[in-house]
Amino acid sequence: MRRYDLDWLRVLVFGLLIFYHIGMFFVPWGFHLKNNVIYDDIRWPMLFVNQWRLPILFVISGMGTYYALSFRSISQFNMERLKRLVIPLAFGMLFIVPPQVYFERLAEGRFHGSYWVYYTTEAFKGVYPEGNLSWHHLWFLPYLFIFSLLLSPLFVYLKNNSNRFTNWIIRITKKPLGLYFFVIPLYFVEALVEPFFPVTHALIDDWFTFSFFLILFFYGFLLISLKDQLWESVDRIKRTALIIGSIAFSTQLLIWQVEDSTVIHFTEAMVKVINLWSWILAFFGYAAKYLNKPGTLLKYCNRAVYPFYILHQTITIAIAYYLMDLDWGFWPKFLILTVGTFAGCWLIYHFLILKIKFLHPLFGLKKQT
Repeated sequence: MRRYDLDWLRVLVFGLLIFYHIGMFFVPWGFHLKNNVIYDDIRWPMLFVNQWRLPILFVISGMGTYYALSFRSISQFNMERLKRLVIPLAFGMLFIVPPQVYFERLAEGRFHGSYWVYYTTEAFKGVYPEGNLSWHHLWFLPYLFIFSLLLSPLFVYLKNNSNRFTNWIIRITKKPLGLYFFVIPLYFVEALVEPFFPVTHALIDDWFTFSFFLILFFYGFLLISLKDQLWESVDRIKRTALIIGSIAFSTQLLIWQVEDSTVIHFTEAMVKVINLWSWILAFFGYAAKYLNKPGTLLKYCNRAVYPFYILHQTITIAIAYYLMDLDWGFWPKFLILTVGTFAGCWLIYHFLILKIKFLHPLFGLKKQT
């Protein structure tokens, strides 16, 4: 049976990602373009969202993998992953991401001239950030592809030999706070790996990000394999998880005000993984209660979400380049970026991508059923 709540969560979290990237234009953190005025207070809601937005996407992706392997062989599954992840990634690196780097180089004064000149002479010289070739926001795709290749043999084995292992996990999840057992591996990676491997999204040297999200991807597959027991457990714990998540994030805010030390690091690592896992459990619980229903809007959005993800940051950065030096204040710029990004994605998706079948695989669209 299809889980419409997972579809809704996927759509909503990817929609939130667009708002997050728009927000990156205004906050102190590193981004490809920056507004002429930085609004420090905006970082607090963004810090809250940043704790769980990517983790929940990898968990949902792991859940989707369980369903995909239910009616495909391992070779069929990996070929499908190749088509839906690697082809859009290659297309994106060749045609979607270069405008982002172009506007960034214009803003830095490292290039002067038209986009055509840039694309034909500079776009593929060297690897970003020193060079210009990059996957930028599409880094999610190669990670997901590698995770699928690495774990698909294990997933097939677990599906075929799951009784003993699944029964053990079910016994854990039946306990009052049993679902919090899953924070333990996350804590060790957060506490022991993160200090030595800063987040780069470059895959080859990004060991913390790689291992952390690999675990979450595995969790998605494992949890959805519990079937009804998972939804009974998250329904039972959802209110508690919401309370724990609120306390944990409030504690994080306090920790961030304290001078860094080894003790603080290990404490923060525990608070961080409890926080992100609590919000994931709460979202699953409340989505299962209120969003597990089909609809025309969901069907449209669920199909559109992948092209929107591929397109959105390029449109945001293109608009931001022409706004960055204007003295218009936060709200006019934020509204222009928001309306412009969503409208641009929709216009390209609805009137171009959907109409031209050749473009479907380039944007990861499956055949409509």
